[in-house]
Amino acid sequence: MDGIRQIFAGMPWWVKWVAVPLLVLFVFGGVITSIIGALIGFVFKLLLLAALVGGLIFVVKKFTGGGAKSSSGEW
Repeated sequence: MDGIRQIFAGMPWWVKWVAVPLLVLFVFGGVITSIIGALIGFVFKLLLLAALVGGLIFVVKKFTGGGAKSSSGEW
């Protein structure tokens, strides 16, 4: 790690903070994009699953009479 610090020690600030990150994005941009896309897709599917399960529970309770108030205190 000290070798990398020594290499960058003599470089201007724009090489460290502009050029190198742009090169990393250029080389690994597809990988980063696919990982972020997969994470967003997973979260969307998780929210969709929660909404579908909630809707299914609502429909089943509505049509089976489970939506009526019961004296036992169950939901």
